[in-house]
Amino acid sequence: MSLSDPMLYAYLLVILAGFLPTDVFRFAAVLFARRLDEDSEVLVLVRAVATALLAGVIARLVLFPTGDLAGVPLWIRLSTIAVGVAGYFLFRKSVLAGVVVAEIVIVGGAIYFR
Repeated sequence: MSLSDPMLYAYLLVILAGFLPTDVFRFAAVLFARRLDEDSEVLVLVRAVATALLAGVIARLVLFPTGDLAGVPLWIRLSTIAVGVAGYFLFRKSVLAGVVVAEIVIVGGAIYFR
């Protein structure tokens, strides 16, 4: 790659405009987070808002699906949530286990009812 190559400037633009500005805030967040109390009211609020946003995204995916997910019956999509929550609690509150169990159910249901 030479200095006259336009792709070089495209890569530099991505690094300067995309990577560096976000990394500054990431490093600042790491330094700032060390002094925060995990049980403070602000962090409880932030955690609640993040959980509500995630629940909203999941509800939208289940109730108003697009693409291939729209072909999966509603009762399977709703069952996936129930089974995922059950897997979460059965495996000692493991988020990974809940997600894996839910994925198995949704993929299995999509294949079976195709």
